Amino acid sequence: MTFSYILFYFKCYPTFDLAGLLFDLDRSQANRWMHRLQPVLEAALGQQLALPKRKLSSMSEFVEAFPEVKRVIIDATERPVQRAKDNDKQRDDYSGKKKRHTRSHLALVEPDRKILIFSHAYAGRHNDKGILNQEGWAQWIPDEVSIQGDLGFFGLQNEVVNVELPHKKPRGGQLSDEQKADNRALASQRVVCEHSFAGLKRYGIAHQVYRNRVEGFDDRSMVTAAGLWNFYLEAA
Repeated sequence: MTFSYILFYFKCYPTFDLAGLLFDLDRSQANRWMHRLQPVLEAALGQQLALPKRKLSSMSEFVEAFPEVKRVIIDATERPVQRAKDNDKQRDDYSGKKKRHTRSHLALVEPDRKILIFSHAYAGRHNDKGILNQEGWAQWIPDEVSIQGDLGFFGLQNEVVNVELPHKKPRGGQLSDEQKADNRALASQRVVCEHSFAGLKRYGIAHQVYRNRVEGFDDRSMVTAAGLWNFYLEAA
């Protein structure tokens, strides 16, 4: 029952009332079992080398961890959360892009859709480039590894030489046909990152409105879901 319960919980993200009904537990037992089993599941995924890295602190660390990687795609994904009662917290969580309250995670994905690095959770008001600045990944990616991103990372091209971003439409002007073709070609390569996020959000805990109250579990649940996605890719 143990692993089937935690996998069911991550996949379907039921209320503890429903989980208890299905697994013959009372509500409090369902809660306790979930929080006991999540670290066990995360540890098992770590043993299978399926968990993404959480930080990057040197170029040698990147090369050692990902020696075969020659291209990465960077993007952020947001998970909806309940509106906080505290006004300051509520404003911090509000995402202008999603028009709702969210938590954001930045991810570095390789072309086969595996999530290589997954940031800690940030309040929804943080933009993609701001999160990248705080994480500092770009400076530790070797120049021979291409970094592809969208216009949410505009300005990164002035900081590193190995970044590929779409052409930005000039104010009051138009992109040339060649620039539009370049943008389409880049988008067709970057789309694998969206496929990774779609795979991550096959797990209900990663795409439904987050309800749990244990501090830090919003972050742990997302990285565990990312590990489940990576494990699925390796096993497929």
